[in-house]
Amino acid sequence: MQIVTAREMYEVDRFTMEDVGIEGKILMENAGRAMAERLLQDVSRSDDILILTGTGNNGGDGFVIARTLFLKGYKVTVLSLVPEEKITGDARYHLELLKKVGVPFHIFQEGETDQWLSGKDVLVDAMLGIGVKGDLRFPYAQMVDKANKCEEALRIAVDIPTGVHGNEGEDPELAFMAHKTYTVQCPKESAYIEACARFYGEVEVVDIGLVTRPLAARPGKWVWTQNDVIRTFPKRKPFSHKGSHGRGIIIGGAPNMPGAVMMSARAALRTGAGLVTIAASHHLISTIAPYVAEATYTDLNVEGLDLNHFDAAAVGMGLGRSDKSASLFDDVLTRADLPLLIDADGLYHLKDRLHALKKRTAPTVLTPHFGEAARLLGTSVHELKVKPFSLTRAFSREYGVYFILKGPFTIVTSPEGEQYVVTTGNESLAKGGSGDVLSGIIMGLILQSKNIIEALCNGCWVHGKTAEILTRTSHSRYDLLASDLIEGLPQTFRDISQKMQ
Repeated sequence: MQIVTAREMYEVDRFTMEDVGIEGKILMENAGRAMAERLLQDVSRSDDILILTGTGNNGGDGFVIARTLFLKGYKVTVLSLVPEEKITGDARYHLELLKKVGVPFHIFQEGETDQWLSGKDVLVDAMLGIGVKGDLRFPYAQMVDKANKCEEALRIAVDIPTGVHGNEGEDPELAFMAHKTYTVQCPKESAYIEACARFYGEVEVVDIGLVTRPLAARPGKWVWTQNDVIRTFPKRKPFSHKGSHGRGIIIGGAPNMPGAVMMSARAALRTGAGLVTIAASHHLISTIAPYVAEATYTDLNVEGLDLNHFDAAAVGMGLGRSDKSASLFDDVLTRADLPLLIDADGLYHLKDRLHALKKRTAPTVLTPHFGEAARLLGTSVHELKVKPFSLTRAFSREYGVYFILKGPFTIVTSPEGEQYVVTTGNESLAKGGSGDVLSGIIMGLILQSKNIIEALCNGCWVHGKTAEILTRTSHSRYDLLASDLIEGLPQTFRDISQKMQ
């Protein structure tokens, strides 16, 4: 499912109308009818529905929605926030149809906000579309502010909530607070920006038959869905052996953080890695070994770190920030001619060694949360939260790395600039150790997958989906531990396996 900016959506509209030849009024009819059909699942005939409209295509969609519902016997009123003469083009065409079939249509007058909103069961926002710029002004600001305070009403946004921009880069103070947003054809970039997502509510994509061919020639953005997981998940062969599923090494283990490498290793093994080695100091191995009996061990104090016999490595989980840890990290970063995942303390050491990334020929995967990522990128957490797509894409291209920006919407970026959003997970993951488990899952899938971007997206999806399953069946969003995630992986993998058959 492709994600678009406002500019890309306009380009798709233009191509569909001018190059393909589908008239705008037909596309508007398709959009309004499709959204009306979806709205029928959320409303009843006893509901008093108010549809708020503006001047452009968003308002035109609202006119079609109103006419469709009215003709099906629903109680619908349309309130335009602009004078009728300002409604032009395809929207004007559908306004005339609306009036001819007798849908109640009114023009907003200052001071009437409360009387229009009072007693309404459903508020449909078709006021402004993806082209909004700057802060809301009168009368939109007043209407949106009052509508958001209608706690008893179901609030539905058409395509995008009024006040929200289609692109990243904005942090709106006021916007229509929708319970659900029915978005046209493709989800918009801002739906996955933390500052804007709260206004969208639940996002549902409505296909209206637009032709998205103009988007094919550029690095794109997609939502990684369950169908993508089923399509790309590595299959186990009946005559495979442990070597078939990869040999991985996890390097870390500071004295005060023995659990990090332990959880990463167990997660990698639970994910299906054939062989996992933990490289740690000798005094930690005896502590860790009883909890990960299936792993093998390398004593960093005695043996030189030999990476030649492994298919992938992970470094940083519980590594520590001492000079000795920094030296070990340097050695791994410069000598590891194999896929290398860097997390936690590894990311701390990496900040002063970014130049070394450009010399690597094997894939490098970085897995920072917002704080770690902001430090790497030399920006603030707020700036990164407002512009996560462009900032991580620029970094990935410059340094040739796979970048996993962990958050409520995890963004996975390839060195070529392709980006994927993983939406699984919930706030139960905001707890120490969750990232260590994710790193283990990802390494386990890197070892088994032919395509690294698929391994990364599937790993993030599995991690989040496991949290969702566990907090739905056996845990709350308070008590879930990182170690619980590892024990919950079998259920997630069983579900995936059943759907792959």
